[in-house]
Amino acid sequence: MSMYGRDPWGGPLEINTADSATDDDRSRNLNDFDRAALSRPLDETQQSWLLGPGEQKKKRYVDLGCIIVSRKIFIWTVGTILAAGFIAGLVTVIVKNVPRHHKHPPAPDNYTIALHKALMFFNAQKSGKLPRHNNVSWRGNSCLNDGKSDKSGAVMKDLVGGYYDAGDAIKFHFPKAFAMTMLSWSVIEYSAKYEAAGELAHVREIIKWGTDYFLKTFNSTADSISQLVAQVGKGDSSGGPSDPNDHTCWMRPEDIDYPRPVTICSSCSDLAAEMAAALASASIVFKDNKAYSKKLVHGAETLWKFSRDQRGLYTAGGSDAATFYNSSMYWDEFVWGGAWMYYATGNQSYLYLASHPTLAKHAGAFWGGPDYGVFSWDNKLTGAQVLLTRLRLFLSPGYPYEQTLKTFHNQTSIVMCSYLPYFTSFNRTRGGLIQLNHGRPQPLQYVANAAFLATLFSDYLDAADTPGWYCGPNFYSTDVLRKFAETQIDYILGKNPRKMSYLVGFGNHYPKHVHHRGASIPKNKIKYSCKGGYKWRDSKKPNPNTINGAMVAGPDKHDGFHDVRMNYNYTEPTLAGNAGLVAALVALSGGKTVKVDKNTIFSAVPPMFPTPPPPPAPWKP
Repeated sequence: MSMYGRDPWGGPLEINTADSATDDDRSRNLNDFDRAALSRPLDETQQSWLLGPGEQKKKRYVDLGCIIVSRKIFIWTVGTILAAGFIAGLVTVIVKNVPRHHKHPPAPDNYTIALHKALMFFNAQKSGKLPRHNNVSWRGNSCLNDGKSDKSGAVMKDLVGGYYDAGDAIKFHFPKAFAMTMLSWSVIEYSAKYEAAGELAHVREIIKWGTDYFLKTFNSTADSISQLVAQVGKGDSSGGPSDPNDHTCWMRPEDIDYPRPVTICSSCSDLAAEMAAALASASIVFKDNKAYSKKLVHGAETLWKFSRDQRGLYTAGGSDAATFYNSSMYWDEFVWGGAWMYYATGNQSYLYLASHPTLAKHAGAFWGGPDYGVFSWDNKLTGAQVLLTRLRLFLSPGYPYEQTLKTFHNQTSIVMCSYLPYFTSFNRTRGGLIQLNHGRPQPLQYVANAAFLATLFSDYLDAADTPGWYCGPNFYSTDVLRKFAETQIDYILGKNPRKMSYLVGFGNHYPKHVHHRGASIPKNKIKYSCKGGYKWRDSKKPNPNTINGAMVAGPDKHDGFHDVRMNYNYTEPTLAGNAGLVAALVALSGGKTVKVDKNTIFSAVPPMFPTPPPPPAPWKP
C-alpha cells in the first residue's frame, strides 16, 4: 500500500508501509549502531555530546580570553607568583626591623679642619656690636662711638663695625678691602666646597659684616662722591705715652677710651678701586639677595667713578697708613677692580679698560722685577691676570680683548712656572717654604696667596679640559701645581723643621704668645688702662685667650721662629693674611672631587658676540 502526499519542495512524498519494521527490530538495529560507534575513541567534543550536565569531564586548559594555557601551567604560575610575593614581603619586614648600622661619612681632611679654624679668626676681629652667635667667648662689643665724635670733617659719622686689622684695634680699609675681595672670590669659585664643609653661611656672614661697614665709609646712595674714609684709629706711636692710641696703648678693644681719629682721603684711586672690587665681588656672592646685591653694585660704581676721577695714592703725603700699608701704585687696582666691575655688571666698558694694553703696561704686566708674580694686598696684578685668564679660557671674548688677555694668560703661565721647585725665581728654605718676599719678614701671607692662585689655575685648566701648561719646552700637568700648593700649606700647618703649626689652634704645637691685645689680656672684669695692659704685653706666660684660626706672620728665611709676643714679625696675624689662607684651604679641601664653579662669576655677563677685527688696509702697489 502506498500513500502519496505532496512534497512541499515540489516533489512527491511517498511512504512505503511495506518496508516499515517493527519497534523491536528498530531497537535491535540501534544497539548495533551504538556498539559500532563505541568501538573507536571519541574526541572531546563528541564525548561532551554524550555526557550529561553533571558528567562534564574536568578541563585540561584555561581560557584567559586572549590566550589558552594549560591548566597545570596556569596553577604553577599563579602559585609561584604568590610564593614570591610572600617571600619578598617577609624579607622586607625583616630588613625594616633589623637594626641599621649607619655608614659614617669620611673624616674631614686637614684642609677642611684648618678651614673651620681659619674662619674663626674673623669672628675674633669684629668691631662694634657683636652678633649673638659670634662664638668667641672673650670678645664683646667695642668701639661703639667710632666716627661719632670725629673732627676730621668726614661726612660719615657712623663708622661702627667692620674688622680690626691685626693685633691692634686699627681699621685699615685698604688691606681689609683686599681681604673681603679674596673671601668673595673663594666663595664664587668654591661655594660647593664651603657648603660641604658646613661653612658657606659662616663665610657669607663674614663677608657681609665687612661690606656693610664699607657702605658706611662713603655716601653709598650717591652717584658721585668727593671723599672716602681710609682709616679709623691711629698707629703712629712717635708721640709716646702722652699720645694714647691704638699702638701706644695695650688694651682690650672693649675697654678703649682714648680718641680714635678718622682719616679721610679725597684722591685715593688705589683704595677706592680696591673697595669697589670688594663690593663688586660680594654682589656676586649675594646675587640671591637681589636688593642687597644691587646696593653693592651701586656702591661699587660710585667708588669706581671716584677712583678714576680723583687720581692719587691713599698713602701720599705721609699718612699714618703709609708706615704700615704703603701703596706702591694704583694701576694694578684699576686692572683688578675693572675685572671685578665687569663680572658684577656685565658692562663691557670695564673689560675694555681692564684689558687695555696701556693700562696693563702701567700696572707692570710687561716688565719683571724681583716681586713679579707676588700677589698681595699691595700688588694685585698677578691675581687680576688669573682672573682675566679665566675669561679667556671659558668665554673667549675675542677681539678687541684677545691681545691683552692672551698676554695675561702667558704671564700667568710664567708665574705658575716660577712657583715650581725646578726654577730659581724664588729661593726656598731648607724646610721647603718658598720665599716670595725674598727673606723679608712675615712671609706666610704671600705663600698662602700663591697657594690659592696655583690651585685655582690648576682647577681652571682641568675645567677647560686642558691637562697642563708649558714652561718653556717642558710640559707640566696640573697635578704639579696642586702639589706645590699642598706642600706650602702643609708647611704652614706643621710639616716644617720645627713641627710648628703656624695656625693657632690647629694641631698640638702652635704659637702661644700671639701678638694680639685682646687675646693676651684676660677677660676678668678688670679694665686695664692704656699702660696698665703692659704687664700682659710683657708677660712670659702664654696668652690667656686662644685666638683660634689666626695665621701668624711666620718663620724667617732659616725656618726659625720665636714665639715672642712683642716680636710682631713672627707672631702677629692679619686680616689679609688669613683671607689668603682661607681661600687656599677651601680650594684644597675635599681633593678634586668637587670642581670649580665655572658659571656663577659670569651670571651678570651677557652673551658675547665678538666684534670682528677691522679689515686690513687697502693694498697699494
